[in-house]
This record gives sequence, structure tokens and C-alpha cells, in this order.
Amino acid sequence: MSATNSDVIYDWNELKRDKPPIRPGFALVDETLRDGIQSPSITNPPIGQKLEILHCMEALAIDVLDVGLPGAGALAVADVTRLVEEIRDQHMRIVPNCAARTHPADITAIANIAHKTGVEIEVCAFLGSSQVRQLVENWDVDHMTKLVVAAADLSIHNQLPFSFVTEDTTRAHPDTLRTLFKAAIDHGATRLILCDTVGHATPDGLANLLEFTRGVVAETGAQVALDWHGHNDRGLAVPLCLTALELGFDRVHGTCLGVGERVGNASIDQILLNLRLLKVWDHSLSGLRQYVQTVSRYYGVPIPYNYPAFGTDAFRTATGVHAAAIAKAIKIGRRDLADTVYSSVPAHEVGCKQMIDIGFYSGKANVEMWLLDHDLEPTESRIQAILGRAKVADSTLTEAQVLEALITAGALPSGAANAATQHSNA
Repeated sequence: MSATNSDVIYDWNELKRDKPPIRPGFALVDETLRDGIQSPSITNPPIGQKLEILHCMEALAIDVLDVGLPGAGALAVADVTRLVEEIRDQHMRIVPNCAARTHPADITAIANIAHKTGVEIEVCAFLGSSQVRQLVENWDVDHMTKLVVAAADLSIHNQLPFSFVTEDTTRAHPDTLRTLFKAAIDHGATRLILCDTVGHATPDGLANLLEFTRGVVAETGAQVALDWHGHNDRGLAVPLCLTALELGFDRVHGTCLGVGERVGNASIDQILLNLRLLKVWDHSLSGLRQYVQTVSRYYGVPIPYNYPAFGTDAFRTATGVHAAAIAKAIKIGRRDLADTVYSSVPAHEVGCKQMIDIGFYSGKANVEMWLLDHDLEPTESRIQAILGRAKVADSTLTEAQVLEALITAGALPSGAANAATQHSNA
């Protein structure tokens, strides 16, 4: 049975598996630069910063990038054009697609960029498909079908691959979906993108929708790929993406840090992390931390302290029992165990390391590791001085508070405080 540190860890996740849970050949679509920018709380970064984000995606071997919605206006056209040019000029492996309404102006805007740059751009044309949307828009299915056909025909006329996106697929009636799917396929769609636009789906809903869609595609006899695009309103977006891949979807979509409307999309960084731990993503994640931090900085989105892998507390503990176990693993020469004794995510895989702090639940091991990390000998007087301060504190001690406790107790030589601070920052 394959498992991280399989000599000491019994992995119940792998118990009944005789092959990887996800078949090879799937692809990831990054929506950070389009759907992510629809969040009302983010800053739309300038093109130079978007180019940096693009290079982060390329370094992670992400397959497809939604470069934007050029139908939104002149700035969107300029940004999309520049991003496509960068992909072309740098000979990147990442493939561009563009979002579009099922409107001729949007399709034409994408076609113009494709012709100008000489790069094939997948058209992902979306249309609200649920009865809720039909009622508020005063649409009927005949009108909706005409919009789909016109968008498909215009894309094919411009020699662009056409993917049909049904917004709110997870709440749409099967009769409506069957009509729209067949119309799109009959007019050249090679991909259907099923959307959980408001984060409504459960695993059962996902499986039911996939079974239905496969049946419709089989009726047409066409070769049509299937995508899953999910939002996180019920907190299920990442698990549903992994489930979608297990069930055989060809692509899943996500955004860095899950940025997007309302509570956001599936977090593509968490998807990547889990695919790596499932041993179905062969590419290095050493650049994932930089990607997450770059998007956080340029979008103005703080990373929650308890965010998986990249929050400040992800590999940080101030608890005595935990610190002692980590310290013992290091002492026996098993840094791999130090990474996993109290974590299911190996910190080194994502460019991080275990951090030991000192607080009211700390013990001797916390203090010893802190002192060693700051190039200070862990003498008994130093340990007791720091623990004495920690036990009456109402929060984890800062570096300045630890050094102050040592100075007050006369346990720190003159000038040693600056040296310890410089060592820890090195």
C-alpha cells in the first residue's frame, strides 16, 4: 500500500484501492484571472501583475487558463490580448480559453483576438439554464436554444473550438438541459461545462447530473468532453472537484485561494495539493506557495491564518505535546516524521516548514526548539524564564516578549538579543 511514510503510517484512504482513484489524462482549468476577478472584494490587478500570475500557473503545469471575458470592454480586450501574446511568445504549455455570453459581440471579440495573435482560443459560451433564470429573464427554451445555436455557429465559422457552459446546471430541469445540450452538440460543441453556479450540489447531485449528461451525449453519438465548474457556497467545492475527477470528468475548474463571487470558487491550490497527496499529480508544487502569496498580494485578499498549507498556522504549533513529538522526530533523524506526526500535509512539499511557538499550553520542548532555532543554548534558567512568562500570558508569545523574559531574568548576555533576532530571520 502506497502512503506517505508508509513504514509507520497505516493509510485507511488506500485500504480498498488497487489503482489510483483518479485516472490519468484529466486537466485543470484556472479561472483566477476571470471568474476570480468577479469577486466584489478584490482588486483587479494591472496587466503586469496578471502576467506574473500567468507565469506562476505555468510553473505549476496548470493545463488551461481562462484569460478573461473580452466582451466586457476595451480594458478586458487589451488584457486578454496581452496574456495570449505572452503564452504565444514564451511558448507556454498552458492553453487559453475565454468566457463569453451567448452573444455575437462576445464571440466576435474572442475571434478578433485569436486572429490577431494567431493563437487558437477555446470559446466557453455561457447561458443561464435554470428555471429561476428563465423566469427573471422572461426566456423560453426556444429563445435559449436560438442563442446557443447562434453562438456555436459563429464560433465554428471563426474556426474556434466551442464549449457550451450551462450556468446553474445543478438546479436546471433535465428537459431544458437535454434540449440545450443537443443543440450545442449538433452545432459543433465538443465540450459541455456543467456549472454549480451557486454551490448547490452535493456528491449525489453531481453523480446524478453526470449520469444524465452522459446519457444525452450518448444519444447524439458525438465525442464530447465534460467539465465541472463549482462554487463554494456550501463549503463543498474542493471535495466535489475531486469527486468529479474520480467519476471521470475530463476537466475541473478552480481559482487560487477560491476567489470569486460570494464565498468563491473551488480553490485550485487545494485541488493541486490533494491531487499531489493522492499521487495523481506528478508535477512539483514547490511554486504553489509563491502562487498563493502572489494572488493574495495582488488581489488584496488576506490568507486566513488557518488556511490549508499556506495560512500562518498551517504548520505552526504552540502545544507542548505536539512540539515534543516534532522535536523527538528531529532528534532521531526523521525530519520526514517531523512533517507528518501532527500534519497530513508534508510542509516541505509546498516550500514550508514546521514552526514551534510558545504559549500557555507549551512545554519544555517548545522552548528548547525556539532557543535552538534562535542559536541560543537551551539552558534550564532560560527555559524556566520563558515558561514562567508563557504560563501567565493570554496568547502566544512574540519574539520580542520571549527575549524580554530572558533579559529580565538575566538569562541573556548583552548583545545576544540582536544576534538571536538576526539568526531567526536569516
